[in-house]
Amino acid sequence: MKILFSRRTAVVCGTLLASVIANAQAWPSKPIKFVVPFTAGGANDLMARAAAEGAGKVLGQTIVIDNKPGAGGTLGADFVAKSAPDGYTFLISAAGVISNHMIKKSMPFKESDLTPVALIALAPSVIVAPPNSTYNNLREFVEASKKSPDGFNFATAGTGSTPHFVAEVLKSKYGAKLQVVPYKSGNESATAIMGGQVQATSEASIISLPKIQGGKMKALANTWTSRISSYSQLSTAAEQGFPEVKIAHWAGVHAPTGVPAEVMDKVAAAVDAAMKMPEIANRLKAVGIEPMGGTRAAFVQFVAEEKGRLAVIVKASGMKEE
Repeated sequence: MKILFSRRTAVVCGTLLASVIANAQAWPSKPIKFVVPFTAGGANDLMARAAAEGAGKVLGQTIVIDNKPGAGGTLGADFVAKSAPDGYTFLISAAGVISNHMIKKSMPFKESDLTPVALIALAPSVIVAPPNSTYNNLREFVEASKKSPDGFNFATAGTGSTPHFVAEVLKSKYGAKLQVVPYKSGNESATAIMGGQVQATSEASIISLPKIQGGKMKALANTWTSRISSYSQLSTAAEQGFPEVKIAHWAGVHAPTGVPAEVMDKVAAAVDAAMKMPEIANRLKAVGIEPMGGTRAAFVQFVAEEKGRLAVIVKASGMKEE
């Protein structure tokens, strides 16, 4: 009986394995869904739509964008984490997919429920000041904050937002005297800058560049490792002597854990090809977004490095959900 049971089990397992392989090879046989955990029109959404357009052409299948905003990206991420791992539902991820687990008191899903698939693109964050401010770059801003009796107010879009991380790095690594002022959104903090209510903030290039070029904000530094293609006159924080200021508003693709490796590899290759299409790459660069792409392995490494860097900042600053 034991031998018979083992043989039957082997047959069943073999059948299931063959089915999984066949499904992976036939994929995609229907439209794919990219879940964007933010509202339409922002940087994450724009990058998602560019990836969907190009990757859809490569895969020969429609990729539908489904916006599910809420809870700082957690609502959409939870939806994908709990979706069937059949290769038809993916998350358009951002830094919050990493940092939320570090700073929130509780999360509705485990970090291991999502698997990195592909890096789409990134929008460097730009540190900005009111247009009439006396400091003209990041170095002058940091030095001026140290000399100010009460320090400077630095606006953020809330705990764990990209500008919050920028402020904490400037404080912990370079001694900037900053008071973090949390607003409900990046739009509110941008309004505070333009109204001169705070001394600085940082915001995604896609949001800040039009305001900088319109004279409503003054650009101090780009927070990524290379200059922005469409605004190359702005130096990076590293070029000004602040190499630890390395952060961007990036968008990637995560899958519910359990999606076959063959499917994830195909998605990564399709996104990489999309970011190399001139019509898509040039469209993104024109608004301050840098197309990235790359292999699935490269994105896995990118996520691991981001997690390591952000964890150090969270620990040093005591950053926690309010």
